Amino acid sequence: MILDQVFKNIDFTKVQSLDKDFENGTFVNYNFSGLNLSNIVFYDTNFDTCDLSNANLNNTSFQDVSFINCKLLGLRFDACKTFLLEFKFTDSALNYSSFFGLKIPKTIFKNCNLTEVDFSEADLNNTNFEGSNLLGAMFSNTILEVADFRNTANFSIDPELNYIRKAKFSSNSLFGLLYKYNLQIE
Repeated sequence: MILDQVFKNIDFTKVQSLDKDFENGTFVNYNFSGLNLSNIVFYDTNFDTCDLSNANLNNTSFQDVSFINCKLLGLRFDACKTFLLEFKFTDSALNYSSFFGLKIPKTIFKNCNLTEVDFSEADLNNTNFEGSNLLGAMFSNTILEVADFRNTANFSIDPELNYIRKAKFSSNSLFGLLYKYNLQIE
């Protein structure tokens, strides 16, 4: 295990996989794109301006992990180890990623691009999507109770197919809840 380290400006795409666990570490401007991160534990770790796009997350453990200004395209977070799974995303792109079936209440997606992300059957109770773009994001049988969708853009959520009790929405974004009725809202 590697403890309390700061790693900067390294391109790991030249290696096949990492074989270390990391605790209380910080990665700045790292390229993990396409890397096999299977079975690695990241505990209390920060990723700042990193690219993890298309990395293999099979059985990867993210415990109290923050992603800031990261590129996380096409990631299968649903393949991660679910025990103590906890992360926060700020100013990051997660397009085409999957959180299918995960229990990740209180997750923060602040100012993120979540284009065509799959949140189906996930527990997102009390999750904050503040300032995020949810164009084409999939919500089906998703628990969104007390979730915050204020100041979000382009979401489409069917209230009949999801649990949205006490979720927060801006009045100017109500079309995202009524889209299937083909209404003209002015």
